[in-house]
Parts: sequence; C-alpha cells; structure tokens
Amino acid sequence: MISALDTSVLLDVFLPDPLFLQNSRQAIEEAALDGQLVICEPVYAELASQFSSASRFDSVLEEIGIEVESVGRSGAFLAGQAFKAYRKAGGKRERIITDFLIGGHAQSRAGCLVTRDRGFYRKYFKGLVILDPSQRG
Repeated sequence: MISALDTSVLLDVFLPDPLFLQNSRQAIEEAALDGQLVICEPVYAELASQFSSASRFDSVLEEIGIEVESVGRSGAFLAGQAFKAYRKAGGKRERIITDFLIGGHAQSRAGCLVTRDRGFYRKYFKGLVILDPSQRG
C-alpha cells in the first residue's frame, strides 16, 4: 500500500515534538512496512524551513524512504472540489488550499494518509483511510 504523509507527523519527528514523537515515528515506520511512503510538493514546501539546504532535506527523505510527488491533475481536481464543498458549508479561511492539495494527492495517489488532522480530512476526503498517530494508546 502507498501511504501519504502529512506535514504534522513529519514535524513531530523532525523537531522533535515531545508529546507526539513516539507515536508519529511508529506510525511512519508501520506505514513503511506496508509499502511506499510519499509526500506531495506542498508538504515538501511546508517542511523545507526545517532544513539548511535542499540537499540535506532530500538526503533525509531518501534515508527514511520517502518519495516526493506532484499533486497531479486528479489530486488538484479533488482538492478543488473539496475546497468548494468546504466553503459552501460555511468554512472560513482557517483552512488554505494547501490542506486540500495534501488531501487530494493522498486520495488520488495513496491508500492512506498519516496525519494528526483526522477530522478535516475524514470530512472532505471520504473514502481516504486516515491513520492518526495521536489516537494510539
């Protein structure tokens, strides 16, 4: 299975976050055992500020076994449709299109999204399997 990773779980590991580090690391490791790990370019952009150079960042991703992919047209279309539904339902600008691009990419390309933001993605990307490390015992 292909698992897409959200920015939140990778920041838990890279920073590291004392509350979520262990569960996020374990979720990423389990997803890697099940198959390929991917992130889309918006996740890459959100994480880039944590690294001194693109080559260092790329080597860390390679070490972990994470591939960077384009959102693609199908992912972008799904993102646009979900964003439209969000705004139509009264959604405020607290969510930006980047969140929707991450969900659209995951739904079009992967079988699962590893994220701590399960409510938003579950609501607007129905059928996308969500693995939430913060819900682990």
